[in-house]
Amino acid sequence: MEKLTKRRLDALKPSKVGVEGSEQFLWDGELRGFGVRVSAAGLKSFIVQYRTPEGRHRRRVIGRYGLMTVEQARDAARDILISVAKGCDPEEAATRTDDLTVGAVCDWYLGEAEAGRILGRRRRPIKASTLAMDRSRIDAHIKPLLGKRIIDTLKLGDIEGAQADIAAGKTSKARVGSRGGATTGGEGVAARTMSTLHSIFEHAVRLGKITSNPAKGVRRLASTPRERRLSRAEIEKLGKAIRIAEQDGEHPTGLAAIRFFLMTGLRRMEGLALERAWLHDEEGSIRFPDTKSGAQTRVIGRAAVDLLLAQPQAGSRFFFPADWGEGHFVGIVRVLDRVCATARLEDVTPHTLRHTFASVAGDLGFSELTIAALLGHASRGVTQRYIHIDEALRLAADRVADEMADILDGKAAAARPSRRGALQSYGVR
Repeated sequence: MEKLTKRRLDALKPSKVGVEGSEQFLWDGELRGFGVRVSAAGLKSFIVQYRTPEGRHRRRVIGRYGLMTVEQARDAARDILISVAKGCDPEEAATRTDDLTVGAVCDWYLGEAEAGRILGRRRRPIKASTLAMDRSRIDAHIKPLLGKRIIDTLKLGDIEGAQADIAAGKTSKARVGSRGGATTGGEGVAARTMSTLHSIFEHAVRLGKITSNPAKGVRRLASTPRERRLSRAEIEKLGKAIRIAEQDGEHPTGLAAIRFFLMTGLRRMEGLALERAWLHDEEGSIRFPDTKSGAQTRVIGRAAVDLLLAQPQAGSRFFFPADWGEGHFVGIVRVLDRVCATARLEDVTPHTLRHTFASVAGDLGFSELTIAALLGHASRGVTQRYIHIDEALRLAADRVADEMADILDGKAAAARPSRRGALQSYGVR
């Protein structure tokens, strides 16, 4: 058996069927247990194979050929084999948590989740949108406050102290440049960050990365629910401000999105990421392949359908495309802020528009069950995936969308008797 050299590795080609399955192995003639593995795709990785003091067979990847030389890999393999000869198991030593930090566990979680090896809700791989939010909380709050802390020394008080710091705005940062958002604090952000941290630790315990969850038992702050919704007078002001903004050259996609959210009650990312293929205009519905509550069929009014069909295609699969690239529009918050500044309206977010849709639907006399179906909440005992689109639900969607359009355009009749008292017990999520 010859010694592994650069020339031998460069000449080594992948085989469709190697010595073991689809992989091919080549062993070093000088250092027993040291070799290289070639995948069917041609990826070459240095490995070391040994038997533990307990008699278990181990095969450990040292590194990738090209990122390290043959001699560097041989030296690393020799160190591992010397450790084994002294009675140690390098594989177990690599998984010890004595010096494992919170930041390292967070990095492990992101890597495993992005590879689809961690299952989330409904026992499916964690969504990319959820991972993006987790990464944001990790980078903005968890790592700055706890990233360097050793897991085994972390106490419950340390975690609740970090929560208090986030709530107090210790990790807040202003927006830098013209893109991206500001890092904010507050009770809601703090509580959601603690939920993320607790979930990361739970995954790490379940998969054997750490032995216990240091965040178990943490008391998360109870945030005050946002009840902000626009009155009819405020909707009229917003409509006037939208017309002024159109004349002043405000972003047309952002203005269209604001009207669409008011007429449908969709969540922000549901509306902005809405694809043309999901719209069934004849039945007035949107077939979402995935949402916060799973796959759904959502009924929307004819006025909302017409607004979507009026959007320029611009070669994008989205109804609200980005100004450049292949993604969807994301700037609705800044457009809404500018329009609300003109209308002199405060504390208005895209979620406020969703609350407002539910409020108008309640004013029109529709039941909470009907409003739940329009908003995409899971019905009691029946998921939205199987909701039957009957004529009554279609008429409700049309009625609310028409009413909202009339208020925005200053054409609405006098306000009808309000049913907000009954609606206050209904949570808009």
